Amino acid sequence: MSPGKQASPGEAAAPMAAGARLEAMRRRARLSRVAVWTVIAAGPIALAVAVASTPTTVAAAPAARPIAVRTAFAADPGGYAQLFVGAWLRSRVDDPTTAQARLAQSMAPDVELPDPAADAQSALASVTAVRSAQRTGGVWSVTVAAQYVEGSVRYYTVPVTADISGSSFAVTGAPGVVAGPARAEVPKSAYGVTVPDGGLSSAVGEFLAAYLTGAGEVDRYLAPGVNLTAVSPTPYTGVTVQQISAIEEAATAEKVPADGTKVRILARVDARDATGRWPLAYELTLKARSSRWDVAALEAGTTQDGGAR
Repeated sequence: MSPGKQASPGEAAAPMAAGARLEAMRRRARLSRVAVWTVIAAGPIALAVAVASTPTTVAAAPAARPIAVRTAFAADPGGYAQLFVGAWLRSRVDDPTTAQARLAQSMAPDVELPDPAADAQSALASVTAVRSAQRTGGVWSVTVAAQYVEGSVRYYTVPVTADISGSSFAVTGAPGVVAGPARAEVPKSAYGVTVPDGGLSSAVGEFLAAYLTGAGEVDRYLAPGVNLTAVSPTPYTGVTVQQISAIEEAATAEKVPADGTKVRILARVDARDATGRWPLAYELTLKARSSRWDVAALEAGTTQDGGAR
């Protein structure tokens, strides 16, 4: 070859380098194919492992925001204070070995027992907790009403402390006599419509007779889907409706309105038994159906959809 046709060393090396790179790429492609076929031949488990082994990017979960937990002393110590006052009032300082005195001292060891006069005639009839007020933390002030046989009532406040779980109480001081609760203003009744004698009053009277005296089946007076059980054992021998008032004017209609019409009424009745006459009152919801009134709800006594009472 003539000198003009001879290639320089750099020119000769370039094709060789390119060939080497091409061969390396071919080897890598062959190895990749072999690896893939090997995984496929090994079965689904190996394929899953191969996929799982690939790097993944995991997004960091946002930091949880702190939740404020409020400690609440939900246990009402009213019953505990009631028990203490009852035992304390039935105790005597000159006879600390009685059951009532021991109970009072176990509940409040630092509280002195009372010293009633020897000729005291009034006997304690009942003790009832009427108000509980939480001060701070587990400290409470409980107002207890003590009723005596002759009819007088005296109110006491009792300081009580409770633990956070409501499982432990302690009377922390002697009771104090206070004025009784003021009488609240009675709001105007929502039942401002007088219901005349008619189909609705008859339905109410028959239902309450079945409910309170067992005169007939209660179910026949109930709207579909309503479940209500008669009072048992039967408390009265007779029931007489004295007055029915309603919220809706539809309750005064001479004819039963369209199906689905609902009215809310207050029935005042006299119930009788062998011991006398007892004036009672019931709030009812009635629903029109097929030209009759069905009882759809009795305040604090009716469940829907066949539920148990």
